[in-house]
Amino acid sequence: HNFTILLVLCSQGRITLNPGVFSQVKSWFSPWMRIIAGYLLILQFAKKYGNIYSLRLFGGHMVVIHGYRLVKEALAVRGEDYVDRPIIPLFEDLVGNSGLVASYGYLWKQQRRFALHTLRNFGLGKKSLEPAIQQECQYLAEVFAQQKGEPCNPRIFINKAVSNIICCLVFGERMDYDNKRHQQILADLKELIRLEGSIWVLVYSIAPWLMKRLPGPHKKIFTVTENIINYVQVKISEHKETHDPSNPRDYIDCFLTEIAEREDKESGFDLRNLSFSALDLFVAGTETTTTTLYWALLFMIYYPHIQEKVQAEIDAEVGSRMPSLQDRDELHFTNAVIHEVQRMGNILPLNVGHMTTKETTLENFTIPKGVMVIGNLDSVLHDETMWESPHTFNPGHFLDEQGKFRKRDAFLPFSIGKRVCLGEQLARMELFLFFSGLLQRFTFSAPEGEQPSLECDMGVVHSPKPYCLCAKLR
Repeated sequence: HNFTILLVLCSQGRITLNPGVFSQVKSWFSPWMRIIAGYLLILQFAKKYGNIYSLRLFGGHMVVIHGYRLVKEALAVRGEDYVDRPIIPLFEDLVGNSGLVASYGYLWKQQRRFALHTLRNFGLGKKSLEPAIQQECQYLAEVFAQQKGEPCNPRIFINKAVSNIICCLVFGERMDYDNKRHQQILADLKELIRLEGSIWVLVYSIAPWLMKRLPGPHKKIFTVTENIINYVQVKISEHKETHDPSNPRDYIDCFLTEIAEREDKESGFDLRNLSFSALDLFVAGTETTTTTLYWALLFMIYYPHIQEKVQAEIDAEVGSRMPSLQDRDELHFTNAVIHEVQRMGNILPLNVGHMTTKETTLENFTIPKGVMVIGNLDSVLHDETMWESPHTFNPGHFLDEQGKFRKRDAFLPFSIGKRVCLGEQLARMELFLFFSGLLQRFTFSAPEGEQPSLECDMGVVHSPKPYCLCAKLR
């Protein structure tokens, strides 16, 4: 789970950090104690205390790392030292050492290796998955066309389309957009993400033994998770009835075969872990890409001249046929815009939390084993030493002097190192095909008399505030 938007109880404590000394923020209860959103607090501390510092949190310590150089050093160069996940009481009670995101140690390594191998076999990052995404883009375009240019919030349409790609990989089928059960699961996923970024994660972590016994909003996290897991378990039961090991249809089939053949009980190949792994794939494969495309359309209505330039390039290089992945090498400006959307959209600003596997050092500071580490992706994507105009939407960041697309070292929206997002290749495919396909067919604009806003909602996922647009057929 992406549980790194932390809520920290903190007063005006003084931070001291000396070379080789593990520092702490002194916190105490007082009438002036404030509950501060972790994201804003961390940015505030970075300006004052530099690119590496530590906070006292939940009776332990948390180290925060800022900037491309240090984040790369920790998560990539010294990746093995930071590969574990922190144990946060609420999530430990919710999933334990299960699934693909919150798991750690030997089980995580086995599960990640299996997931990467299996998803690649079903087309992850390969051209074989392209037709399914193109078909889904057509369904999505039909829904936009049905709005007849009237104002609509595009998020739910995008959400249904994106979720169907991961449904094909995990469940072996896509869902109709009017499928009530599927709509409810998507609503539950959105609610789960909201709750995971709420104050109740903090409250539960302060006194888990008490919160387990008390009623309250924190209980809804367990209820919503159970609803989604029940849905996944129904799918697993359906697969077991028709399972043919010689002809796997999807991720669930491959996992069931692995359960039957594996004797290694420590590797996590059991029905419980299958349920949570499928949940992780569903959440990670739906929410982040949905939110990125939601940002993309917002930026297009906010910067209509950029939208026009994207459309002109698509018209010139692709024409009326459906865009394909092969076009990416020729659609330099379009590709640059997508990358700039990811940079400025900044979907997971604080990354997913890491934990040290042993005592290690970074920038002459000693970090003990078992310490939570936040590699701040916001500070990488807006690093003033790496970007020409870090706080401005500028597709030129990804174009060379000839107007050709260029990669940038500090472009790390999927993180870096051994815990890099395993769905990165799928997300790249989806973003390009959905974005280019929609802009080929529609011009997006704000409803008449409304001024688009780039204001955002802060939570586990950094998302635009709800907005409406008009989609006009070109």
